[in-house]
Amino acid sequence: MRTSLNLVAAVGLALGAVFGLAGTLVAQPNLRNISWGIDALGLVMATALLTLKFFGEGSDFVAAGFLVFAIGEAVVLSGTAAGLVGSVPAFAAGTGLWATSLLLISIPGEFPILVRLVGIASSILFAITSARIFWGEQLLPTSSPLPFFAYPFLVFTFIGWIWTLLRET
Repeated sequence: MRTSLNLVAAVGLALGAVFGLAGTLVAQPNLRNISWGIDALGLVMATALLTLKFFGEGSDFVAAGFLVFAIGEAVVLSGTAAGLVGSVPAFAAGTGLWATSLLLISIPGEFPILVRLVGIASSILFAITSARIFWGEQLLPTSSPLPFFAYPFLVFTFIGWIWTLLRET
């Protein structure tokens, strides 16, 4: 049972990584929206499963982190169909929740130290992004340097989580 949970969660994380980056790089709004929709659905599924996994293992902080990530991803998903400008409020809330969740997941020792350090770096970058939007700056989800250069850190964190999950199977 645990093996299938790990595999399904790994697939969801991989979908999030691939379609999240694809959505950021494509110029067509309809392709961006569908890519980010697949990305978000895969990540919500994966992080919901990982919440159950780590809660069952007694790692409450990591479980809470994955739960907060699922909530943040659902908030981001809620704005996706509104387009880049329309999605900014949901994106600000979602990146704030991502930042919080990445700290909850990365501070305890459940994942290898390199994965945790990349997760903490990702958390800081998304906290800055969220704070800037809440401060009144008009940052789009594709703005550069942030959040554009925060996404690779998030994807590398996902890769570390996937690697850890698959190593357990």
